[in-house]
Amino acid sequence: MTLVWLDDLRLNADLTGPPAAPPLVLLHGTGLDLQLWDALLPHLPRQRILRLDLRGHGASDTPRPPYAMGALIRDVERLMTHFALKDAVVLGAGEGGLIAQGLAVKRLDLVRALVLTGTATRFANPSVWEGRLARLRAEGPDLDAECALLLGPRWRSAAVLADLRAMLERTRPEGWEGLSSATATADFYQTTATLRLPTLVLAGSDDRKTPPDLQRELADLIAGSQFQLLRGGSHLGMLSHPEAFAAALSDFLTRIAHV
Repeated sequence: MTLVWLDDLRLNADLTGPPAAPPLVLLHGTGLDLQLWDALLPHLPRQRILRLDLRGHGASDTPRPPYAMGALIRDVERLMTHFALKDAVVLGAGEGGLIAQGLAVKRLDLVRALVLTGTATRFANPSVWEGRLARLRAEGPDLDAECALLLGPRWRSAAVLADLRAMLERTRPEGWEGLSSATATADFYQTTATLRLPTLVLAGSDDRKTPPDLQRELADLIAGSQFQLLRGGSHLGMLSHPEAFAAALSDFLTRIAHV
């Protein structure tokens, strides 16, 4: 892992895999970091994989909130340019899926295909977000509630609970507030509907945060996309069900000849 110096901040990034292999970019959601993908990496030996800590998360710098969705998209754009990655498959989870959609709309030269999981074109409406942001500023995140949303109905007995909670606990308050404020105003419905590129929407059947029906609506919005349900999968299928998640991802990469 390395800290990449950009014009205005440093982003923590990890680039692994064969140098000449097709690139895959992994984007996490709010409260998480690049360790979200640890269990997935051994299943993808033929990919050049870039994963990063979004601003305010992990070992990346933490500017003062609020953050703008455009700035988060620009962060990924600059990091891909730094590592000379183009024609990549971009995998966005949760709020990272919003960033992936925005990047695809802005830079089709960088994005060859999308994999979207646990995401939609927007999350709730501004009035709901006003309440969430007020609670975050006053009390911080409710980690039990977050774990329940992210791991599903059997979250207390999940084998990955300790790993997830450790990620959530080390995310700084400014990171929670910053990414949440960016998500509050993000609405990619109209722009995502214009996309024409290979897309897999991979939904966990037990996703409490972004129900599968909402993710199916996202798939229906993108012409030619594929919707796949991960049986028993949570909002974070790459963490709770890495083998099944990797198999679905690998099948998609093979189908579009990104191997």
